[in-house]
Formats: sequence, structure tokens, C-alpha cells
Amino acid sequence: MVSPRSRMNLRAWLVAVAPRWLKQSYPTPKVDVRGVVFRDGRILLVRELTDGRWALPGGWADVGESMSEAVVREIREESGYETRAVKLLAVANLARYQDGRPLRPNVYKLFVRCELVEEEPGAIAGGETEEARFFAEDDLPELSTPRGSPAQLARLFEHVRNPDLPADFD
Repeated sequence: MVSPRSRMNLRAWLVAVAPRWLKQSYPTPKVDVRGVVFRDGRILLVRELTDGRWALPGGWADVGESMSEAVVREIREESGYETRAVKLLAVANLARYQDGRPLRPNVYKLFVRCELVEEEPGAIAGGETEEARFFAEDDLPELSTPRGSPAQLARLFEHVRNPDLPADFD
């Protein structure tokens, strides 16, 4: 049994030590995976419910999930397509907002080339997207730029045209 005095000591310790401990904690980056799926030279994008714009299917990797598991799950949830991960194309380190402020925690965005396992999609799950379509490079819709920029998509098309390119990072 914890005595009232012990509780008081714990409370005093928390008030005295916790703020310093929290300041000294070691922040770690979050991992965002984005599926890069092509069919007939066109890239798969999903329409985000949050802003009505288009993005590569993807999202946060869950604890205990491999990169491949995370990206395949996200593609299935957001587009309905079954895929398999085949190659890491790029890693973007998002350490700052566009206005220069530090992003906490910073984010590693992994762009993973995936191949379709089935040509027809299943149902879209998860409630984060409303539509999935393939787009030609010269006919891209308005992008949800927090999730991917026009320059990033242009580079992904370059990777598909030149499959021997090494993964981009930093």
C-alpha cells in the first residue's frame, strides 16, 4: 500500500524532475511510406479527403512493421490495390516546414516502387481517401503538397524511365 507521504514524495519528484527529463528526451523521426505504383507509364494517385487534392498512397509506418509491409498496407487501404514492394527509390528527410521552422518530430519519407499483384482494385478502406486513379506525367492533378511535391513526382517518373538509378536520399 502506498502511503499518502509516499504519494507526496512521488508528486514532488515528478514536479522537480519530469520537466528536465522531458527536455532531455531524445526525439526520433517518424517514418512516412509512399507507394509508387505505375501502370502503362501512369502513376497511381489517391484523392485525399482532408484537402481534396491528390497524393501518392501512403502514411505512417506502424511499430513492428517492415517498410514493405507498411507500404503495401497503405496502398491497399487508400487505393484498394494489392501490390508488392520491389525497390526503395528515395528517402526524403523532412526536417523543416516550408517556411523554415523546424518540424518536430522530423519525418523520413520513403518512396517505394511497388508492382500491382491484381489489376482491379478492391474497396478503399480507412476513410482517408475517396478515389484512386492513374495519371500521366503531363496530366497530373493538383497535388496535396504536404504529402508529395511536383518535383518529387517528376523524379519518380525519372526513376521508372531509368531503373538503374540508385536510390535518392538527403
